Amino acid sequence: MKIRLLTLLLLLLAYVPSKADDADSLATTSPKVVLRFNIDENIAPAVWRKTKQAFAEADSLDASLIVIHLNTYGGTVLDADSIRTKILNSKIPVYAFVDNNAASAGALIALSCDSVYMREGANMGAATVVNQTGQAMPDKYQSYMRSIMRATAEAHGKDTIISGQDTTFKWRRDPKIAEAMVDQSLYIPGIIDTGKVLTMTPTEAIKYGFCEGMVSNIQQVIDKAHLGNYVIKEYKPTVLEEFIGFLVHPMVSGILILAILGGIYFELQTPGIGFPLGVAVFAALLYFAPLYLEGLAANWEILLFIIGLILIAVEIFIIPGFGVAGILGIIFAMGGLILSMVGNDKLNFEGVSAEALTRAVVTVLGAFIVVFFFALYATKLIFAAHGGPFRNLALNTAENRDEGFVGVDAGTSLMIGKTGVAVTVLRPAGKVQVENDIYDARAESGFIERGEEVKVIQYQAGQLHVVRKK
Repeated sequence: MKIRLLTLLLLLLAYVPSKADDADSLATTSPKVVLRFNIDENIAPAVWRKTKQAFAEADSLDASLIVIHLNTYGGTVLDADSIRTKILNSKIPVYAFVDNNAASAGALIALSCDSVYMREGANMGAATVVNQTGQAMPDKYQSYMRSIMRATAEAHGKDTIISGQDTTFKWRRDPKIAEAMVDQSLYIPGIIDTGKVLTMTPTEAIKYGFCEGMVSNIQQVIDKAHLGNYVIKEYKPTVLEEFIGFLVHPMVSGILILAILGGIYFELQTPGIGFPLGVAVFAALLYFAPLYLEGLAANWEILLFIIGLILIAVEIFIIPGFGVAGILGIIFAMGGLILSMVGNDKLNFEGVSAEALTRAVVTVLGAFIVVFFFALYATKLIFAAHGGPFRNLALNTAENRDEGFVGVDAGTSLMIGKTGVAVTVLRPAGKVQVENDIYDARAESGFIERGEEVKVIQYQAGQLHVVRKK
């Protein structure tokens, strides 16, 4: 009897759940996190910024899956390539839901995802590099895009196919088909003919291995991952992040550069007003602040820009003429604007693409040229005699000789006959001191050494004409 009771007690103890078992049970029942974010606009720096923020949030949430709701006609290759690299290097699986369009740069992003699901009626492809007018870029750019598409397809590896005693390897996503989305000269039997760029429907994408299935919504995409119990967290940028994303757009950067250069120019044209300078300073803050937060603009690049402005001011207000200081000032200021737009490490451009550097140079130089020609037109327009908003700040009437006006400087004309001392050597131009005031002067004959006494005999063209005092 005692043996039976002892045996029963041991069996009861064996079935009592431990704390560790409870913890494991909670772990298996706790929902997995799925992070969702949208790319439903043209691919640009703002989208790249949003992608970085979304992936960072996915890491902080320890997400099990990232789903990109993709609907875009494309955009800049540089930013699309950055997003592609981020996806390929992600430790968290990334799925794409193509909701209608994954064209051009969007096709590259979709191709980089671990799995792609498309809505019925959607399309993916047409990744030829074009300019802003829609014209195809030279082959140099197409070659780069072709290689990116091939490399992205190859990154998904091959499937091993065993048939009897034969073992073959098949690309999960055929690099040649990916390249055909860019190169219209490719011919792939049964898929694409020469002279056409490949764009695939969902059925075609599934057939060629570029899409895992056709779905109607995000929920169905997540179900394909077989996560069990999960919760969806949608990434939504804050107002500040949206504003920063807006400021780093190339068009907005160009407008801010226009405001910086234009404000400086008009302040120099109308010193003392202060409003144009205030516009330039505010535009500079809006230009550099988001780039600094993004890690693109460093302290030394901002300092380079400020030094450039100081040199330009010194050249204009202190040093007569326009020489080395002014030229260096322009170079430094424009260099600071350009370098702040690319992620160089103290002039180390190893990780900077040619497209990024070209875009920065074109943006700044383009803004400089626009300001130059606009200034020629606007100066006349703003200070015009009729209709200009600042017409009262400028002299609008002419005092013509045929109307009886004669230009005579009464103060300097009264100095004729007075004597003074040569402050500098007159060869023949220089400076003289007459009655404790310094004047520009010109020797009528020969050179006059410094310290010699002179006599004023004439005033003409803003200069005193002098001779040695006998």
